[in-house]
Amino acid sequence: MSRPPAARTHTRRRPGLWFALLTAALALVCIASLMFGAGSTGPITSLATLLHAPAGDGGWASSGEARFVIESLRGPRTIVGVLVGAALGVAGALLQAVTRNPLAEPGLLGVSAGSVLAVALALAFGESAATLRVPVAQLGALAGCMAVLAAARLRGVGNDPVRLVLAGAVLSGVLDALTYMILLVDERTADEIRFWIVGSLAGRRLTDVTALLPGLAIAAAIVVAIARPLAALALGERVATGLGHRPRLVRFMVVIAVALLVGSATAIAGLIAFVGLVAPFAARALAGPDVRRTLWLCLPAGALMVVTADIVSRLVVRPSELPIGVLTALIGAPVLVAVVRLRRLPSL
Repeated sequence: MSRPPAARTHTRRRPGLWFALLTAALALVCIASLMFGAGSTGPITSLATLLHAPAGDGGWASSGEARFVIESLRGPRTIVGVLVGAALGVAGALLQAVTRNPLAEPGLLGVSAGSVLAVALALAFGESAATLRVPVAQLGALAGCMAVLAAARLRGVGNDPVRLVLAGAVLSGVLDALTYMILLVDERTADEIRFWIVGSLAGRRLTDVTALLPGLAIAAAIVVAIARPLAALALGERVATGLGHRPRLVRFMVVIAVALLVGSATAIAGLIAFVGLVAPFAARALAGPDVRRTLWLCLPAGALMVVTADIVSRLVVRPSELPIGVLTALIGAPVLVAVVRLRRLPSL
């Protein structure tokens, strides 16, 4: 005998349980990320190193090489993958909530493209990518996010998910065209910017992570502060105002938070699309339309998607690697097509 609808809904929308399950899955995937790679250090040697056990015929000698691979190569990129995935997932949920559009996503709407263009401009003018890429990418994301909100408030665009995506595609196309123009003019910039165009976690170091922490910490504080007003704003501006919130201030704070999150993620990992679409969609399907629950679930959901894609990117074309942006597009594009065709989206 099947359970009544109310019971099924109650079971489906237990955010604490789903958060624990997604976090556990993320922990397993992170361990797999330390064990598998494109190099010669295999999973058995990596596992022996993690467990502080001898690594077979090579003994502790081969374990020393494996320890270097794990601690200096795979470990940092795993941490970066977790941070990037969580940042993009939360940014997508914020954009979807403030635009009241379930298809809003940083990569689709030009926010990430704005970051890449800003970095390309900085490199073309002779700035160092290592020293300025984070603040420059955040400024570019801020400009892209403001353009998204302006488009969302246009009559006939903001109320139609498909039209907003088309407007974002036009904006992304224009920004990408400007980026490619810079690459054609400046060969040095082309060599350095190629990483940000394709998206990758390869070669990331712990020093790269420390450069992101201030922006991510500020964004986290903003998200905590605006979570309740944002949930009220989902009910309409009049309702939010009646509850004592200020919709314009909430939107402004969302713009700042999204710029910090997307700019930080793009600065360290390049252009990775569809994470901000798939993670919030999955979170709402699991926990319901409350934006506060969605934001919490987007943390492990986005990180799980990026780290998993990074593992696959190392294994499918060994000993080379695929750009991680290609794999997230392969995951997200079918989701985008499905939600546009079926329109079976959880309510925002």
